[in-house]
Amino acid sequence: MNNNLFGYDHQNTWIHRLSGSSKLFFFLLVSIIAMVSYDTRFICLVLVLSLVLLQQSHIKWAQIRLVVKLIVAFSLLNLVMIYIFSPENGVAIYGTKHVIFGSGFYALTQEQLFYEINLALKYFVTVPLALIFLITTNPSEFAASLNRLGVSYRISYSVSLALRYIPDVQNDYQEISRAQQARGYEISKKGKLMARLTGAVHIIMPLIFTSIAKIDTISQAMELRRFGRNKKRSWYMQRPMTKNDDLVWVATIVIVIIGGWFFHIDGSRFFNPFK
Repeated sequence: MNNNLFGYDHQNTWIHRLSGSSKLFFFLLVSIIAMVSYDTRFICLVLVLSLVLLQQSHIKWAQIRLVVKLIVAFSLLNLVMIYIFSPENGVAIYGTKHVIFGSGFYALTQEQLFYEINLALKYFVTVPLALIFLITTNPSEFAASLNRLGVSYRISYSVSLALRYIPDVQNDYQEISRAQQARGYEISKKGKLMARLTGAVHIIMPLIFTSIAKIDTISQAMELRRFGRNKKRSWYMQRPMTKNDDLVWVATIVIVIIGGWFFHIDGSRFFNPFK
């Protein structure tokens, strides 16, 4: 697989060898408890764990660079918009007000800053977990795992197709981009803004039509093979559960219990250092 593409990358790490259902279970529950909690100590613990797992999965920076940059940009925009529309949300949550600088409605307070730092940490926690799940999980094996957990094979196969389609869209985008640049459309950073926007339009429209054509081809192929006629189906790729999978399920439950314990000692979802 092209390492510049964002999608499943086959490697022989212990994370890649886990069952897709185990990785989904870990990703969903840990992400949920991290997003629900506003205890900075717990979020930092999960952040360290997610970064360690990201390093252990041997994911290359070239594979996730574009995705990470987009997520960081939208996250920063979200944090700025929260401050613009609700600059005293932290004050309302923590019940105190310690002004750092400024005055009036938009005075920057320690409470608001602490609240938005917690939000930023949440993004940094969930993004590595999502990247690990998407890049280390074979779509076909994941569909088989979902079906084994009781999910309909029609839904499981739809999820598999969606995961497979990510690198296909990127391949198509790169091919169309090179073709349009060969025709003289400027897309690089050296070009003027309007020229780059025009070039982007000439990439997006063919990409949409190409995607629609592929969807139509796949749907016709599935109909010809009478997909969905039977109540059950066999799977070409199905990974058996191992001891590592059992450990991942136990570790997930332990993390959720620790998150709940922080709720108990804080008396709520929020850790309040301003008491």
